[in-house]
Amino acid sequence: MEGVRVSLACALFLFAVSSIASAAIVEHTFNVQNLTLSRLCKRQLITVVNGSLPGPTIRVKEGDSLVIHVLNNSPHNITIHWHGIFHRLTVWADGPSMITQCPIQPGHRYAYRFNITGQEGTLWWHAHASFLRATVYGALVIRPKSGHSYPFPKPHKEVPILFGEWWNTDVVALEEAAIATGVPPNNSDAYTINGLPGNLYPCSKDRMFSLDVVKGKRYLLRIINAAMNIQMFFKIANHRLTVVAADAVYTAPYVTDVIVIAPGQTIDALLFADQSIDTSYYMAAHPYASAPSVPFPNTTTRGVIHYGGASKTRRSKPVLMPKLPSFFDTLTAHRFYSNLTALVNGPHWVPVPRHVDEEMLVTIGLGLEACADNTTCPKFSASMSNHSFVLPKKLSILEAVFHGVNGIFTADFPDQPPVKFDYTNPNVTQTNPGLLFTQKSTSAKILKFNSTVEVVLQNHALIAAESHPMHLHGFNFHVLAQGFGNYDPSRDRSKLNLVNPQFRNTLAVPVGGWAVTRFTANNPGAWIFHCHIDVHLPFGLGMVLVVENGPTKATTLPPPPPDLPKC
Repeated sequence: MEGVRVSLACALFLFAVSSIASAAIVEHTFNVQNLTLSRLCKRQLITVVNGSLPGPTIRVKEGDSLVIHVLNNSPHNITIHWHGIFHRLTVWADGPSMITQCPIQPGHRYAYRFNITGQEGTLWWHAHASFLRATVYGALVIRPKSGHSYPFPKPHKEVPILFGEWWNTDVVALEEAAIATGVPPNNSDAYTINGLPGNLYPCSKDRMFSLDVVKGKRYLLRIINAAMNIQMFFKIANHRLTVVAADAVYTAPYVTDVIVIAPGQTIDALLFADQSIDTSYYMAAHPYASAPSVPFPNTTTRGVIHYGGASKTRRSKPVLMPKLPSFFDTLTAHRFYSNLTALVNGPHWVPVPRHVDEEMLVTIGLGLEACADNTTCPKFSASMSNHSFVLPKKLSILEAVFHGVNGIFTADFPDQPPVKFDYTNPNVTQTNPGLLFTQKSTSAKILKFNSTVEVVLQNHALIAAESHPMHLHGFNFHVLAQGFGNYDPSRDRSKLNLVNPQFRNTLAVPVGGWAVTRFTANNPGAWIFHCHIDVHLPFGLGMVLVVENGPTKATTLPPPPPDLPKC
């Protein structure tokens, strides 16, 4: 019996040693600087990381620690957000400007340090200060730790596919003008795949992403929508895709010929190269415009897939173009968004918490900003439950929480909208025009540690009915149900999926509709919950969740790092 105990102790020791040995500290330097690029017949000055667009792909394994040294050699204030990372007890590295840190000023630096725990798949990083996200972004790929495998056939190759938007202008000045006037900024001039617009745009014949494949091989496409304001339809001619993960959470395999992806979201999809090698195939993406009355750039970006071993040269090959859905095809978008489900009992699967401690109904959408003299301004505003979020200017919210500084934010975000109305009726303001005007505030909701929170997100139609991609920092949430019209608990509670709902960090709430989400507030800190359409966040479509400390040191917010930037 003693020998069994010794053997068991040795086995546990070796397991612990091997687990530690398999983890690594992955270190990178991000040099943020200006760069002049030629696109669309014009040379444009932009801000990038390490001289490239997109920026570098960060590759780690689950269990690794990341250290990213950011050197700001640009003329702009900057922060970097690690989109989708949980940041358990490393909230100081989350990155949203004036939420968890003051920005890194020109000529200064900051080291982001955090662990990759309990997550595998595709995430990404991007600027979280002003419109710099348009060009400051890149992929963050998390593979299983050593000795572990994917819960799907091993791919021959992994390929990041990042959608973006390109402006033939200074994007920082564009945002500043939008904030000053209250008018949304001009639409982008092109969409891009991996920084390249594709040959449907002027001066772009040779600026198109190209992927070489081998017939009979399987490829893992790590798809990221880094576009600023646009949800995208994506197809590859004559090929079907199998979705295996969303927002770095494994899903039940879902076979489709079209991907729909909102800003901030990621999709992992397997591509099986099974078509004729004597033909090339375009991959193409264009907008899903959920609000037809709102102007949008109705253009298409595309790349191309070439099969190796063909008898014809690339120039002589025919190239097939996929038929993309209509820009306004809400049914196709909703079918894709609502059909994804979790891979139950897969790696890092999290069951739905059944007991709910906090229930919230939050309305989201555009309104108007009132002038000081109570007359109507020609300014758009955006809000959650009529609270239009304003970033603090003197101190970040997280620093105010940690140091107990008053006057930076108010703990008064409501559990219910201040006024109940027919949310999705576009004519409701004819009888109650006061609904249009939003209240400017820096509001937070205080949550007890480990409480279970259910948030019903309800789009309204006061200005326009549209789909909003809502992103929660620091957590994933279960998407229990989605639908159109006004949420009605007596009718819609029966639709909740408590068995295998998707579990993600960014959700496209259906146009003129609602979604029920649920998460456990087990991560102390200050976390922003906001719309990932960047034209909406500066107008106020956000709020903050402050999660209180837990009972132990391991569940207590640590002090700020010594190099945290100062305001």
